[in-house]
Amino acid sequence: MTIAIFLGALLAAMAIGIPISFALLLSGVALMWHLGMFDAQILAQNLIEGSNSFPLLAVPFFMLAGEIMNTGGLSRRIVNFAMALVGHVRGGLGYVTIVAACLLSALSGSAVADAAALTALLLPMMVKAGHDKARSGGLIAACGVIGPIIPPSIGFVIFGVAANVSISKLFLAGIFPGILLAAGLWATWWWSTRREKLEPPPRKSAGEVLSAMRSAGWALMLPLIILVGLRMGVFTPTEAAVVAAVYALFVAGVIYRELTLKQLYEVFLNAAKTTAVIMFLVAAAMVSAWLITVAQLPDQIVTLLQPLLDNPTLLMLAIMLLVIAVGTAMDMTPTILILTPVLMPIVKAAGIDPVYFGVLFIINNSIGLVTPPVGTVLNTVAGVGRMRMDDVTRGVMPFMLMQFAVMFLLVLFPSLVMVPARWLIGN
Repeated sequence: MTIAIFLGALLAAMAIGIPISFALLLSGVALMWHLGMFDAQILAQNLIEGSNSFPLLAVPFFMLAGEIMNTGGLSRRIVNFAMALVGHVRGGLGYVTIVAACLLSALSGSAVADAAALTALLLPMMVKAGHDKARSGGLIAACGVIGPIIPPSIGFVIFGVAANVSISKLFLAGIFPGILLAAGLWATWWWSTRREKLEPPPRKSAGEVLSAMRSAGWALMLPLIILVGLRMGVFTPTEAAVVAAVYALFVAGVIYRELTLKQLYEVFLNAAKTTAVIMFLVAAAMVSAWLITVAQLPDQIVTLLQPLLDNPTLLMLAIMLLVIAVGTAMDMTPTILILTPVLMPIVKAAGIDPVYFGVLFIINNSIGLVTPPVGTVLNTVAGVGRMRMDDVTRGVMPFMLMQFAVMFLLVLFPSLVMVPARWLIGN
């Protein structure tokens, strides 16, 4: 009955168009009423404490870093470097998109920011070169999924806070799965364009490649600084976010000199708006998370899933299918915040490594960003690229299916995640 009341209140509020953050608050109020403990003071206290978290400071700083990179020329130089590396290969612009997405993912950690930058920079070039616009937009959207997986990652920060799991370990464990997803996209693009008769641009000379690498060198240093700093324990993920924002600001304003004071105001404003949305979502979800714990919903669900606890692989498959279904109707952040307090007790009861589960959970939620009908990245690509949503959806399908295939491969073979993770983490 308790589960039905929580889900019923949440889904009913969403169905009548109430924003997800307020829907979470309403479902929390419904639970409090059902439990006979309604108290506005408790509601307010949990709402404030929900966002009062030091690790969550990483979110605004990573958002700010992403905005600075897109405005200050770092993203463009990354794309130019990728173009110099693989632009001459048949279908090269698609491979440029994949390489650039991996590099941008190591800078911002935001799928929407990466997708917007790649769409603005590469989609016109791909269409001009003769590639199908729907397929090109679909590839760019699918590449945006890599953003929350290769560190730094806002998704890992939110999950780490909600699940009380080491964010540094999540960051390092996400590197190899992110590369596997990029390899899957590479193979899918090759397969889908193998019959195209387009003439690729000429190969860049070694001098031109070195020039592009020098131009992007300051931008390329950032992921190295973050990963080495995390691995060596120089700074925490929150401090890494500050380092990323300050470094990007220095490079864009002093080295590249493409970020003006007028643009800086817009950059801070856009980052603040996005951060406000995310943080209010987090605060509202923490109210529901506290009430979910008080109502002992996780214990009830553990009891329901008791037959699967002895088979971690089968349990992970069931959880992944559940997250896929939720991801078609809900954005990444609320999905993480709603499902994490429910699923973590189940994961721990089954003896599944929380870091491994976190990586798979974030991969699934990231793919949810391109699953229709509610795909934030799909909407971003359609808006920036001036495309119909149906066309982007049609174009992303083969790439999305490949990403799901990679995800289920990681479910069946956990060592593909944990062996590289243990090597990087050092234990």
